[in-house]
Amino acid sequence: MAKWRWLTAGESHGPGLMGLVEGVPSGVSLTRDMINSDLARRQQGYGRGGRMAIERDQVEIYGGVRHGYTLGSPVALLVKNRDFANWSDTMSVDPAPTDRVVTRPRPGHADLVGGIKYGHRDLRNVLERASARETTMRVALGAVARSFLKELGITVVGHVVSIGSVEVTPQNWTEADFAEAEFSPVRVIDKRAEEAMMERIDEAKEAGDTLGGSFEIVAFGLPVGLGSYVQWDRRLEADLGRALLSIPAMKAVEVGTGFQQANQSGSAVHDAIWWDRDAGFSRRSNRAGGLEGGITTGMPLTVRVGMKPLSTLMSPLGSFDIESKEPFLAQVERSDVTAVPAAVTIGEAMVLHVLAGAILDKFGGDSIQEIKDRVAQWGSEVRRF
Repeated sequence: MAKWRWLTAGESHGPGLMGLVEGVPSGVSLTRDMINSDLARRQQGYGRGGRMAIERDQVEIYGGVRHGYTLGSPVALLVKNRDFANWSDTMSVDPAPTDRVVTRPRPGHADLVGGIKYGHRDLRNVLERASARETTMRVALGAVARSFLKELGITVVGHVVSIGSVEVTPQNWTEADFAEAEFSPVRVIDKRAEEAMMERIDEAKEAGDTLGGSFEIVAFGLPVGLGSYVQWDRRLEADLGRALLSIPAMKAVEVGTGFQQANQSGSAVHDAIWWDRDAGFSRRSNRAGGLEGGITTGMPLTVRVGMKPLSTLMSPLGSFDIESKEPFLAQVERSDVTAVPAAVTIGEAMVLHVLAGAILDKFGGDSIQEIKDRVAQWGSEVRRF
């Protein structure tokens, strides 16, 4: 049975970022424009830094697609780094004199622990790969998953819930509401919070500081029955947590009303079950976030992610040089004030990857039509249950 498997490679200032995804069924509509659309969304957002002015990410498809449709073979992608022209000597793959050596680890980054783990005395060998620049390819490959799931009527969307201390008032957002967030500089649905968020970003920039926040990802149109309770590693929320926490700077994930449930009674947490002769079983509410027992319920899948403030500060914290052991202010690399709006697109990509894998695990199939037929048949069986 086909499995959704993907990998990325490449460094932040290297020639480019590469990605490969296997398990994509044949017959899925896929073009460069589809992928570039998500890449552009990742680069947007109030509070982004200088790198976004340099890079205009454009994908090149090197395999798995012909005449606008997937072939069933692995899809191979490349996104070139335009900034490599300024780093070609420093990041050369051939033997060369070492320059731009980094020996001052930055608090909050992988610099020090990565150097210790892999034995690097030049911490640039760590930060080049640990950089969030790698998420560019995650988003590109996620766009492949988006095209696949769209064929099955599944959409994955997101919006910002908070930046710093400014938080959106929770509401039962509809799928149409999420389209409004795309017109917001901070990717927020609630326009009343937009101006306050932008003011808070300006204050942090003036202070040489950074801001974190949280965002919500919602998947609509999922069938009942993705995931499983029979083993710990087959529960869908476990896959979602792992995927979302793998994004740099992400520190917390909740499903549904998540952390809020810890302080409430059961009667205020669980979702009553409803049955209709035509539609079958459903829920009267969705506090569970579309998952019960590690399995999708057919309700919208809802996850929220907490992002820490970015670690690179223009007013850096203290650190020690790994060679001289003398105290210094931490190394300053180009950074954003906040990347929460951009992180929404990355979060969508990771959820898309998890759901694409769950679809293949449940239904299998080598062509999109084969999978469509199986999903439709399953839907009929669910309604008759």
